[in-house]
Amino acid sequence: MKSFQDIFAECEARPGRTVAVAGAGDPVILQALAEGVELGVISGGILYVTEPSRLSSARDSRLSSALDSALDSTSASAWKRSFKVISTESDREACAEAVRAVAEGSCDMLMKGHVQTKDFMKAVLSKEAGLAGGRILSQTGIYEIPGLDRLLLVADVGIVISPGLEEKVQIVEGALEVASALKIERPRVALLSCVETINPSIPGSVDAAVITMMNKRGQIKGVPSLVDGPLALDNALSKEAAAHKGITSDVAGAADVLICPDLNSGNIFAKSIIYLTGARAAGVVTGARCPIVLTSRADSKQTKLNSMAVAALL
Repeated sequence: MKSFQDIFAECEARPGRTVAVAGAGDPVILQALAEGVELGVISGGILYVTEPSRLSSARDSRLSSALDSALDSTSASAWKRSFKVISTESDREACAEAVRAVAEGSCDMLMKGHVQTKDFMKAVLSKEAGLAGGRILSQTGIYEIPGLDRLLLVADVGIVISPGLEEKVQIVEGALEVASALKIERPRVALLSCVETINPSIPGSVDAAVITMMNKRGQIKGVPSLVDGPLALDNALSKEAAAHKGITSDVAGAADVLICPDLNSGNIFAKSIIYLTGARAAGVVTGARCPIVLTSRADSKQTKLNSMAVAALL
């Protein structure tokens, strides 16, 4: 798949999945969910709402009023047919109940709504929840950038603050899981550093070299891939830059996946892509027993919808 249009077409060809949303009482989220149903990305789900104004006996009518103002009549009708709304007394309860719905099989995937990330992640990581998947959680961003002939995946953009070697290996494996879902054949993975040479003073460059060798020895789990690093950003994306620096690599200038050395660089780079290039974006979390949509409360309706579409393919 080379665009979000391809992703939505693939979703339409599959049965829609169900989603549990923690903190769904937000017009942007409601719009994204309703459009997701219309496009066949999801078939419905359970919405956990924590706004005090919606905890009274008049909750349903007030929620309907919110929908009518946020959506057109067709979208509102589709929403009401597809979703069950459950009131909670706090954001923490909303998060815990949404996680429980997925863990018990009532929904296929989990989505963070208008709640604090710390409350959401605490619920996901709870041992009682049973969502642990045997790998660290990491967030892969998916970007459709004007002028680029393919989707670009970037990890980790939202969770692991300062990953060591073992964590970076799992971040690579999480990104490969997303690449596989998007049918990217033999994905090219660039392990980023500020330099393309191994420098013991720059730990990220050493980790990149080790992971490159691990992949050659078959130690990286997931779909067959080409992994190379350390690579600086310019020679990971530009064949001209790679040639100018004398870098010979199957990945240089053609990377499908960029692995950043830490959360600071990954998050800043991801937001730079969106705000400086006008890219269409999505973000999904891997490593749990279910796909997780973890978008910022400031993200647009389209980004939330894109993220649901990618998660639906995992």
